[in-house]
Amino acid sequence: MHQDIADMGPVDYLIVEFPGSRMTGEGLPLLVDLVDRGIIRVLDLAFVRKGTDGSVEALELRDTGDEVDLTMFEGASSGLLDQGDLEDACAALEAGNSAAVLVYENLWAAPLARALRRGGAELVASGRIPMDSLVASLDAAEAAAPAGGTAGRR
Repeated sequence: MHQDIADMGPVDYLIVEFPGSRMTGEGLPLLVDLVDRGIIRVLDLAFVRKGTDGSVEALELRDTGDEVDLTMFEGASSGLLDQGDLEDACAALEAGNSAAVLVYENLWAAPLARALRRGGAELVASGRIPMDSLVASLDAAEAAAPAGGTAGRR
């Protein structure tokens, strides 16, 4: 991945926990579709397991089970993730569970990011609103709306 950073879109990560280390592959076709349509580019995909004693074990794709075919992502390693990142990811897990750690470029946003950089702008922060916080905020706005109002809720 020696692409010019100035041409890249924003890079995000996800940590997806699999209770009991059970990976069904339910979302895999959707991830493949995002890649195929050029919406994202997978930079890193790693799997980790948190032992019942709190230990961290990196898993090879072939060690994730027979239920899911992940061979299309073999070699998806830009070098952005290191052992410290995997240990940090495991800190978010319950003991005995596994997780996928996905680092991806938002290709859909790359043209906007390039245009902003050419104009001297710089992305200085980004984040996600947790679903629980979003629901709580929408519920509070709905409760505060005049009777019969929906406060923009769909």
